[in-house]
Amino acid sequence: MEHVYYRYAGSPLGSLLLAGNDAGLMWILLPRERVPHAPRPDWEYSEDLFIEASRQLDAYFEGRLTSFDLSLSPQGTPFQQSVWSELRAVPYGETVSYGEIARRIGAPKAVRAVGTANGKNPLPIVIPCHRVIGSDGKLTGYGGGLPMKEFLLALESATLSRLH
Repeated sequence: MEHVYYRYAGSPLGSLLLAGNDAGLMWILLPRERVPHAPRPDWEYSEDLFIEASRQLDAYFEGRLTSFDLSLSPQGTPFQQSVWSELRAVPYGETVSYGEIARRIGAPKAVRAVGTANGKNPLPIVIPCHRVIGSDGKLTGYGGGLPMKEFLLALESATLSRLH
């Protein structure tokens, strides 16, 4: 198995655990109730890796970055990869329904599967699964909890208001 390295990045949400390998960032693990995730026992701490990811996340939370440019290496099925790729195409500050993502990937009946893939997104924030909402316009589940999803959407809305 490939070697995985990790480091923490501070954020208004709490400490984010960034982990990955030489190919790129594989996971951003959100804190639970502001308690950071613990790394897996076989992961190795590295202060030197993911500095750029940490810098870009800081800029995002400060409202200075609306699009990430990072080497990513999320692990998932081809279907999950297609959903995550489509999530990256959702513009900053906008929302889209699960049904719309399903249509965009050519699987209009796979709304539940899109929801499942969204929930397994290993790189929240960078792959913006928080921008996916229910077809009725209501916020639906988020790995970090609905308050975190509300925070991210409000941050993006406020940034867009300031930029325009």
